[in-house]
Amino acid sequence: MGWPGGWSDASPSSRGDSNTPLASALGSDHLYLMEMDQALEEIRARTGLEQFEIVGLDACLMGHVEVLSALAPHARYAVVSQETEPALGWAYTSFLQALLQNPDADGAALSRLIVESYIEEDQRIVDDQARADFLRQGSPLGGLFGGFGQASPEQLVQQMSASSTLTAVDLAALPGLVDNLNELAFVLQGANQPAVARARTYALSFTSVFGRDVPPSYFDLGNLVQLFKEQIGDSQVAGAADGVLAALDQAVIAEKHGSKKAGATGISIYYPNSSLYGSAVTGPQSYTAIASRFADASLWDDFLAFHYTGRSFQRDTAELVVPEGRTVEAPGLGTIDVGAIELSSDTAAPGQPVLVSADITGENIGYVYLFVGFYDQAASSILVADRDYLESSDTREIDGVYYPVWPEGGDFRLEFEWEPVVFAISDGTESVVALFTPESYGRTFEEAVYTVDGLYTYADGGETRYARLYFSDGVLQHVFGFTGEGGTGSPREIVPQAGDRFTVLETWQDLDAQGNIEQVTTQEGGTLTFGDQMFAWQDLDAARGDYIVGFVVEDLDGKAYESYAAIRVE
Repeated sequence: MGWPGGWSDASPSSRGDSNTPLASALGSDHLYLMEMDQALEEIRARTGLEQFEIVGLDACLMGHVEVLSALAPHARYAVVSQETEPALGWAYTSFLQALLQNPDADGAALSRLIVESYIEEDQRIVDDQARADFLRQGSPLGGLFGGFGQASPEQLVQQMSASSTLTAVDLAALPGLVDNLNELAFVLQGANQPAVARARTYALSFTSVFGRDVPPSYFDLGNLVQLFKEQIGDSQVAGAADGVLAALDQAVIAEKHGSKKAGATGISIYYPNSSLYGSAVTGPQSYTAIASRFADASLWDDFLAFHYTGRSFQRDTAELVVPEGRTVEAPGLGTIDVGAIELSSDTAAPGQPVLVSADITGENIGYVYLFVGFYDQAASSILVADRDYLESSDTREIDGVYYPVWPEGGDFRLEFEWEPVVFAISDGTESVVALFTPESYGRTFEEAVYTVDGLYTYADGGETRYARLYFSDGVLQHVFGFTGEGGTGSPREIVPQAGDRFTVLETWQDLDAQGNIEQVTTQEGGTLTFGDQMFAWQDLDAARGDYIVGFVVEDLDGKAYESYAAIRVE
């Protein structure tokens, strides 16, 4: 789960420390990071072991500097992933055979072998029979290549590794990385804080364990630091950023990432927005207690306190910082106005699009989205049918990570030609309209990843859990389940079996008598069944009826500013 820790047990033999707000919210059946740190300390004390040669975390989202700091006293090397991991896990047969042939290999060599062999040397990929069995057992990739078992190893590696990451770290280099990060944190106090927030908004992010309702908070450290340099434009910040990048290069001894995680440099960091920081569950009350070893040695929690509350600090005052009695403010908060929507026509039909326009003014603009909703007049509710990025005329890139540059001063006219189209998932028999949410800005349709949230029900036993489908290039690539509701808690890949079902969750905006959004709710939509055909994305002509179409502008803290107009689809 990143800095909170990882692994859960629905029926633990004993209960851990639930004194933190996060543990109270998620439950005490998780192994939290400070507990992992304590367990490794106790093992070493009982065995007299100076250090483990290597600690490998074959789990999702553990490639955080906070996690590595907890491991550093106990081991020489670590292998971790910044992103979720496929159900394959690591290629144990490959690297253990190599270790058997060279039993004198040290932790550095073994760590590199684990990274190099990941996915591409897995027996379920390189062995013909094992590959056929793996695809036949229900993997969404089974139908991607024209039939079960027909994929070549190269094709399967390309698909399964597209969103993956894996990193080997020399833990002896962690103190140097933290020292350089401390210098950067200190000099960031003198930077323009909205520019700092802009770097956070546009940096490469990874799967969130805190749900859909807040912006990402797990960021690639190297990409974030490069954006600090570019967005802030200050020589002191640039020098400190270069120090972090050099230290990162020393710490990471092997790293691989797929095409959909371009820009990954191997280590992540937690950088919440103001709503996450202001919550006891995800803010400093939990962060400094759970990631205590990192927070005690670093100035990152000091910087977050400065960034959101104005509490200043010195270079030599690393301590656990929980700013009591201070108001949390968002330096990325916008002063944004989205003008009235103008339409070329108030009626649309297949082949008869409508030009949607509006004037946008203000500062701290992050992203702009198209919004489409179906208006149910009887229920006085809007079904959210589509929400996707709208691109700026100026899109820039750092190491494969794209971000928009809006006109200076934030004043511009936005136009979009809306075709009356909605999107659905087909299981080969049934089609269900679904809200596809984009995961990243600026990529082509073939490269982009879209997700659909819903409820996954296993045919074997009938257990139901919150889950997320990942689509790319029009077809289902992965399914991940979460231990909590609303996409919270630990993610784990699900390998679908015939007869398993997925129920799409619809998002509805309930309106009051004045037409204002009173509440946002989810309800179960249609259900799809896994069988011989892989789930696929479908474009459908929008059904006749009344639609609400417009623009949503997010500021650098994730706050939305909206403007809509009604369009009748005939």
